[in-house]
Amino acid sequence: MSVTVDHELFAAEEMGLRTVGQVICHVQRENRLVVNLLIDGSEPDLGQIGEVRRELIQGRTLYIETAEPREMALDVVNEVEQQLGEADRLKDDAVELLQRGAVEKAMQKLSGCFSTWHNAQESVLKTAQLLRINLDELRVGDRFLSDLVGEFTAQLRQIKQSLESRDFVVLCDTLTYEATETSNRWRMALSAIRDIIL
Repeated sequence: MSVTVDHELFAAEEMGLRTVGQVICHVQRENRLVVNLLIDGSEPDLGQIGEVRRELIQGRTLYIETAEPREMALDVVNEVEQQLGEADRLKDDAVELLQRGAVEKAMQKLSGCFSTWHNAQESVLKTAQLLRINLDELRVGDRFLSDLVGEFTAQLRQIKQSLESRDFVVLCDTLTYEATETSNRWRMALSAIRDIIL
């Protein structure tokens, strides 16, 4: 039997730990997140996590890689800030293309923009969940983060309606004014989360 945690041998058996789940629990008590798990050199089926946790470690080779939640969250916040910068660039390009009548090219830019916005929102929500931040309590300027998420969803619906009705004037206005304001609020949200992390 061999148990390795973050590239160091781990004396699981001497500690009385007998199952994969017991080892994972012990590691998590030290405020670490398991980010990689290999049993006998293979990734287990995490869809069957209950069974995986019950597996005995005797006679097995277990490799666990962990991360500190705050470091991980800070990395995500920094990445999302970069993504927002890229989304702003794509949004501005789309507005310029729409104003020139290049609708098809503008839609390609908007597609990338939507994907980036969605990823940014998902990353913020998952980071808040990881840090156990209540979205209804975290203030972002004059509103709560949960309100910002709701406003963003409504704004996406408005953009979708403009696209469906092919009202490119309203679409340009929404992208130029409301979407820019939303990006600024997301940056404020990231700053508030960073303050909590640090």
